[in-house]
Order: sequence, then C-alpha cells, then structure tokens
Amino acid sequence: MSSNYRNFRNNVPWLILFLQAVFIVFFYFLSSDGGTAQLTRYPALQDVNHMVIFGLGFFLTFLKRYGFSSTGFNLLIIALGVQCFVLIEGLLVFLLLSEDEGSLTRITKATMSMTAVVISTGAVLGKANPVQLILMTIVEIIVFRMSRWINTTFLEVPDRIGMMHVHLFGAYFGLAVSSRFSEPSPRSEKNMSTPKSDLLSMLGTLFLWVFWPSFNSVLVVEEKSKAICNTYFALAVSAVTAFVLSVLTTKDGKFRMTHIHSAVLAGGVAVGYTASSIEYPWIAMILGLLASVITILGSYCIQWCFNPALKIHDTSGVHFIFGLPGVLGVLAQVILFLINNWSTLPSLGYLVTICIGAFCLTIGAALITGLITGFILNLKLFKTTPVSKYFEDQFYWEFPHLAVGF
Repeated sequence: MSSNYRNFRNNVPWLILFLQAVFIVFFYFLSSDGGTAQLTRYPALQDVNHMVIFGLGFFLTFLKRYGFSSTGFNLLIIALGVQCFVLIEGLLVFLLLSEDEGSLTRITKATMSMTAVVISTGAVLGKANPVQLILMTIVEIIVFRMSRWINTTFLEVPDRIGMMHVHLFGAYFGLAVSSRFSEPSPRSEKNMSTPKSDLLSMLGTLFLWVFWPSFNSVLVVEEKSKAICNTYFALAVSAVTAFVLSVLTTKDGKFRMTHIHSAVLAGGVAVGYTASSIEYPWIAMILGLLASVITILGSYCIQWCFNPALKIHDTSGVHFIFGLPGVLGVLAQVILFLINNWSTLPSLGYLVTICIGAFCLTIGAALITGLITGFILNLKLFKTTPVSKYFEDQFYWEFPHLAVGF
C-alpha cells in the first residue's frame, strides 16, 4: 500500500466526518420548519435534482478511466454543498431578519447553486483529489451566494436573474482554479474517451436537455409557461444546429459526438436570462442557433489558441459549453432590455449599467476567488495528486478484479 493511498485514507474520511458534524450542529440552531403549503414546489425540486445529480453526474463521465470518480465525487460534493448552502441561507435570514422562504425553496435554490460547483469540477476533472474538491465546493458555494446577495441587494438584480449567473460563475471559477494545477501530458491516453464513456456522457446530456426548461423556469413567478416554451425552442434549435455544424466542421464530414455532447445544451444556457421576457419564440430560436455556433466554433479557438497561451487545461470544455453561451445570454439580455425599454431613455443608461455591473461582478468574483482557491488547493498540505495519477479511478476506488498496487 503506497504512502499516497495511506494519506488519502487518513484525510478524506475525517474531513467528511468533521464537516458533517459541523453541519448537524449548525442545523440544530438554524433549521426552519417548511410548511405543508410548500409541497407544491416538490416537483420543481425533483426536476432540478434529476438535472444536477443525474444529468451533470453522467455528463462528466466521458473520460475512459474516470467514470467512478466523475459520478461518485459529484454526488459527494452535491450532498455536502447543498447542506452548506441551506445553512448560509439560514444564517442570512437570522442576521438580516429577512423573510424565511421555507425548507423546500432553500433546497431547490441550493441544488441550483450547486450547478456552479459541478461546472467548476468539470474544469479540474481528473486532476483534483476529493479533499481539494470538497474544499473547493465549500469556498465556491459561499462566494457564489455572496455575489448573488450583492447583486440582489445593492444592484437590485432580480433573484431569478442572479441565479442564472450560475453558469458563468461556475465556468470561470473552474478555469481560474484549473490554471493553478499542473498540465497533464498531451500524449496521455487516460485523458481520452471511449465509445462506451461517450455514450454514458451523452446519457447525461439527454437528461440535462430534458430538464433544462424546468431549471430556467423554477424561480419564475409570472410568465412561467413562456419561460418553459422559450427554453425548449432554444434547446431544439441549438441541437439541430449542433448536428449541422458537426458535419460541416469535421474533416471526413461525419457527426462528432463531442460536438453534440456540448453544443445541444448551449441554447438553454444562453436563454436563461431572458426566458420569461422573450415575447416571440423565433427570438429564442435565433439565440439557440447563435449559442450552438459559438460553442462549436469556440471549442476550436479555445482549445488551440486560448488555453495553450494561458496554460490552462480545461478537462471538460466548460469555457465553451457554459462560459461563452452565458456571455451571449448576458449580451442578449442587455439588447432585449434596450429594445423593450427604449421609451424610458433618461434612465435607460443607468439600468443597462446595472446589468453589465452584475455581469462584471460575477466574472470578477469568480476569477479572483478561483485563482486564490487554486493556489491554496495546490499547497502541499492538501496532498496534490501527482500528474502520473491524473484521470485515474484506481487511485481512489477499489477494483477487486484488477488486484494490483498503486
């Protein structure tokens, strides 16, 4: 048994046990009683749970030797992160004397917020060990909640819009953290997929595609049906565009699974900010088309130009899957806001500045705290995974049929 394995065994269980004990103690003092009237929100919670746990969990299983860790660690950090978020909400209610939304609403928002953490995990997938992932989860969920609080309190951004920053925050926080990790060898075969792993990953993509309309509409109070329909049309057009561009951009003129895997979701990310305010479906469809184009063409530019120049290894491509469509969504929000409120010209500049300010705050907070978190996680204290063990399930999971050492 290697020293690395002993360190893993001695550190991970005790960290998890310590955090869980702390959460239980804090829940004793900050827990609230969700009323029976909230049971109507349970279907929405189910949809979000399916999307985040099952959809994103399998979405990250494309690495041929990292399937156990992709799904297993995803469940672990979500289970811990949701508890942490609910405690933060309870603490804010206690300190600010604000209205208690109830337990089901808190859990729903907590699960939606964990999307940011899972997206960030995609950037460091296969490189970060469980201790690093758990600590990254705690830091990121706190910082994301604080950035949302600043947006809603000082910039008066609606809570629904603030939550849609989850894709941007997760993508750029993850990229910033990943920049502090050692790059794997470009010749490493472990950083590749197989037909079976691609199929499992596509299964996660299908779940995300099906439940994305619920994600974009769960916090919408009015015009909920409009948000669902616009999200569906944006997703449909982005899926069709992904198939077209996949054929046009490959050398042999065939479909490429990686294109379909990433670009079919772009419309759902981009339309999140404006799903309930778009009056005509064709606008959402154009947005879905542009999002898919940006994702596929951006994947070539980022992988061959941006990442090598900045020495960033983005394992899952979260920059072009979630980051770029999120930027497009903010741009669309500003343009549609200008069109719909052109009559109120004197105050229009101020309101547009608020939208752009919220975007800049989210990106800035993600990049700065991500860089600091990445630096801290790579201290010797946290037993950084050696590059030779990147993308390797066997370093963490038991494989009785192999029976080989580390």
